[in-house]
Amino acid sequence: MSPLKRKKLNKIRSKLDKLDNSLIKLIKKRTNLVNHVLKLKEKKKEIIDNKRIQIILKNIRKKSIQNKIDPKITNRIWKNMIWSYIDYEKRNFKKK
Repeated sequence: MSPLKRKKLNKIRSKLDKLDNSLIKLIKKRTNLVNHVLKLKEKKKEIIDNKRIQIILKNIRKKSIQNKIDPKITNRIWKNMIWSYIDYEKRNFKKK
């Protein structure tokens, strides 16, 4: 790789790192909201809401297409995020 391309690559990577830092902050906010939701659930079986999951994924697909983002990418990201939070909720569920 030429020095010029290397410099451009490093600049882009720096921007990606900054974006990752912003994503971490958003994930923290989402986790706080999930904690509030979890406190409202009375039974462990309430953790998985397949109907809601399908609605979320449908909306993400629509928004991805509108924003010219490959919907396969966003679908995979959201499915992983949803199931990661389901796992988180199961691990942190406290019977009332």
